[in-house]
Amino acid sequence: MGKTAVFPGSFDPFTIGHQSLIKRGLDIFDKIIIAVGINSQKKGFMPIEKRLELIKSVFQGEKRVEVKTFSNLTVDFCKENKARHILRGIRSSTDYEYEHSIAEANRLMSPEIETVFILALPEYTSLSSSVVREIISYKRDARKFLPAGINYEYFFNYNPDIIQ
Repeated sequence: MGKTAVFPGSFDPFTIGHQSLIKRGLDIFDKIIIAVGINSQKKGFMPIEKRLELIKSVFQGEKRVEVKTFSNLTVDFCKENKARHILRGIRSSTDYEYEHSIAEANRLMSPEIETVFILALPEYTSLSSSVVREIISYKRDARKFLPAGINYEYFFNYNPDIIQ
């Protein structure tokens, strides 16, 4: 069966920082499921279907990466997918504090599921989906923050009313 990790997030949009974590995570895990969260209470920058399509295009041909959606607790999604690990990236001490509290809650609910943190590479510590959304909202070139394989032209057709 191998070691499977779930990498949960909204990925709105998926950045080179996310891509870096997945690539580095593949050195540790046999399989990574990128779990794109659906939050009905929150309007997304991009529709969920487009996020899935863009992420799948980045990892096209990589058999050890799957892309799925989920709308339940991450630990429940892990159990449904026979994953014993949650992969999370840490950019700063603020990220660590937030991620630590989530990991502890997950551990209390499902002690058999372990959270593994990977530190972001220095060049990605200030990169976030929020920053990329802001750049795109002003119709500026954000290609240097997006993985190769993503159709950049899509972002010039977004609806600025849904930027958060």
